[in-house]
Amino acid sequence: MNTILRKSILGIAGLAFTGGVFAGPVAAHAADTTHAVKPVSVTVQGDKLIPHGVQGNQSHIDLNDEQTANVKAIIAATKKAGMDERAAVVSIATALQESKLENLGHLGDRNDHDSQGLFQQRPSSGWGTVEQITDPEYSTTAFLKGLKQVDGWQDMPLTKAAQTVQVSAYPDHYAQWEQQAADLVAEHWNK
Repeated sequence: MNTILRKSILGIAGLAFTGGVFAGPVAAHAADTTHAVKPVSVTVQGDKLIPHGVQGNQSHIDLNDEQTANVKAIIAATKKAGMDERAAVVSIATALQESKLENLGHLGDRNDHDSQGLFQQRPSSGWGTVEQITDPEYSTTAFLKGLKQVDGWQDMPLTKAAQTVQVSAYPDHYAQWEQQAADLVAEHWNK
């Protein structure tokens, strides 16, 4: 291997190591109650909640009363919109990723945009007023309206359907919440 190429590779490896050393301790102290769950084997034949099976490792959080109330609000808005359980799974997984099912106000310095509510929708992007997008029924209805406009969303993997509506900088992150979202819909849909 020539000397220049070898030095370049070693330099890149050094940067990666240094970045890991410096970023590791910072990331280790972040307050996050999320814990990874090993992928679950799901039968995809005829399963309306997870028709494509889950993609990758799944995350799970324990919900408090407010978060559970927001799950119920998402399900109620989904039913009111005339959409099925799969739409509720996509909505809940999206809200889990965007806000951990917390109806967030403006995050100030922790957020460089005006994203708010369960789905981190932005007034400046036309999702509605602050009052509207921090109302769980309104924000869910707005998300579902966007989902309805995605041709074939029912046949897409969850992360692709959610990303098409949300246009996130992290499009693959929605997939990690599919199992918990499906479990929540199964638990609360008929209550």
